[in-house]
Amino acid sequence: MKLCYLFIFCLPYFVFSAQKPIASNIQSVTVYLSGAQVTRTANCSLTKGSNEIIFTGLSHKIDESSIQVSGLNGVSILTMGYQINYLDKRESHPKVTAWENAIASAQQDITFLKNKIAGLSEEEKVITTNRMVGTDNQALDLEKVKEISTYYRERITAIKNQIFRTNLEINKHQTTIKDLQQQLAEANNTPDTQQGEIAITFDAPIATTLKVTLKYMVNDAGWVPNYDIKSTGLNAPLNLAYKANVYQNTGKDWEGVRVVLSTGKPDFNISKPKLETHYLDFTSAYSKRYSHIQKKKGYSYNPSVKKVAGTVTDASGQPLPGVNILVKGTQTGTQTDFDGHYELEVPYGQELSFSYLGMHNQDIPLYSSIINLSLEEDASALDEVVVMGYGTSSSTGITGAVGSVTTERLLQGRAAGIQIRGSSSLRGTNARANYQELQPLYIIDGVPLDGYTEGDLDASEIQSIDILKGEDATSLYGSRGTSGVVIITTKKSDSVEGATKTEFVIKKTYDIPSDNDITAIEINSFALPASYEYFAAPIVNENVFLTTSFTDWEKLQLLPGEANIYFEGTYAGKTVLDPYTTKKEMVLSLGIDPNITVSRKQERNFKSRSFSGNNRILNRRYVIEVKNNKGVAISLRLLDRIPKSQNKDIKIDDILIDTADFDSKKGLLTWKLNLMPQEIKTETFGFQVKYPRGRYISL
Repeated sequence: MKLCYLFIFCLPYFVFSAQKPIASNIQSVTVYLSGAQVTRTANCSLTKGSNEIIFTGLSHKIDESSIQVSGLNGVSILTMGYQINYLDKRESHPKVTAWENAIASAQQDITFLKNKIAGLSEEEKVITTNRMVGTDNQALDLEKVKEISTYYRERITAIKNQIFRTNLEINKHQTTIKDLQQQLAEANNTPDTQQGEIAITFDAPIATTLKVTLKYMVNDAGWVPNYDIKSTGLNAPLNLAYKANVYQNTGKDWEGVRVVLSTGKPDFNISKPKLETHYLDFTSAYSKRYSHIQKKKGYSYNPSVKKVAGTVTDASGQPLPGVNILVKGTQTGTQTDFDGHYELEVPYGQELSFSYLGMHNQDIPLYSSIINLSLEEDASALDEVVVMGYGTSSSTGITGAVGSVTTERLLQGRAAGIQIRGSSSLRGTNARANYQELQPLYIIDGVPLDGYTEGDLDASEIQSIDILKGEDATSLYGSRGTSGVVIITTKKSDSVEGATKTEFVIKKTYDIPSDNDITAIEINSFALPASYEYFAAPIVNENVFLTTSFTDWEKLQLLPGEANIYFEGTYAGKTVLDPYTTKKEMVLSLGIDPNITVSRKQERNFKSRSFSGNNRILNRRYVIEVKNNKGVAISLRLLDRIPKSQNKDIKIDDILIDTADFDSKKGLLTWKLNLMPQEIKTETFGFQVKYPRGRYISL
């Protein structure tokens, strides 16, 4: 019975002793935009049969489902598991022994120096005690007295100087000891780190030695694209250095590793995809008006960003004031100003959330210190807003009849005056006058349509319908709204495309510590043929900017990231390189050139205002002067604008554009100027604004 108990008691010891802890070495790391795959190798000696091996000293942030093992050579895996070891103490800092030896050496030197001071002090005491010269029976002559006095003076001075210098050496050693002791204290006070371990039970048919390769994913790692863009002059190519800012905080330093940078996202789902049938049906011609929207994808968090600024606009490029911007997961936030601009400190958080009434909310990772954003309209979010003519108004301010219809009610044919025939057509009917059917006025996404007929719009395309009747319809649309107004908001389609996966194999090995700091790695560099052009828009900024543009940027596999700009050997500033919002040409600003001046003035002697009946008339004429103070010829693109009316009572007439190219849809004027050194050019433009008396406008 005692032998049985003894066997049971010793069994855990034998099981534990059968486990073999094995150290492994990091060979390479594939760093993704978020996360990293670590590859380690280890040599394992196996006996025939079952062998339990524990790979120790790993990160405690391993994704267990991502562990892969290779190099088995006929050996089977019986079990495999991942665990975190909280019991093992941290490894001693590699410099602790050196620090301790340096402290002991400094203390020994201090002892020697103190002994030296003691000897000098004794010598000084002997000299001071025996400084009497001569005796009662013998007198010394004057020369002898001078000789002895000189010796005493020089020797005492030398002793005191030696003691002073020795004390200085002691102070230096004491300072060194203090610094070393502080480093030791910090090293000894470092909390014990958690250690990850992978335990694998191998079944070997024969005794063998394996070179096992382990691969696994870890979090708290990634890389952020970064660029250096340099140009030495207006006739030089553009040099673009493509870099990666790599960071990791996995609990284990990566020392001397080969690095692979990947633009993709790791996917360990081994199930084959399933392709469903795509059913095609007729759609409406109106749906062709709306282009597919490319969603922003691929932006990745940049841990170095602590302050962000930018501008928020609508789809037409107009700034949006009052946009709410919040650091997701925190209470930190701000709003855009009148010009759509914002600035925000972001000590914590990884995403910004943008929200605005009537616009789709957007969440954007903090990928750069400059984030400009265009918000897209969301008509379905305006539950409490009714479309009024070409603008909006609260439903509480409307005195006439207003109906709001959802797609579900529309399909059920429950909206008064509107019928659905079948499931693919929409037709409006209203009261009959003189036995003739009167059609209501249809406004589809803000555009009045005449001659709307059945089948023009599929019901599945409709987001919502608002109906105006009575005085509100006629006051906004005149006689066209006599039979009512049907305001339809359609759904907009989204097209989602993933970025192409690209891997950059870095030839040089790197040390990347686990401290979340940035390690800069150069991926590639390109010499790009570029064109240079100066740009000025004095109505918004009186400076002249130098811009550069280049094509075929798609071949470079660029990602969104910050870019440092250098021109003619001088740092010009920072911008954002964003291929997701770039179309044909990529245009970058190289900074302000003070050697080119531009001024915009209104002609004072031009008749500015008058009255005609119930209308006020404002006449405006502007003169723009550009001067090239440089020693070389330049080309400059000059922009200004003619205001666009958003109200039928505001008329823009007598437009004078002179030599400018005029975009009548946007109201933009463009001059393409070529200026020789010291040349001055003048351009003029003007317009007339007519609007009712008693009303006010802002030009």
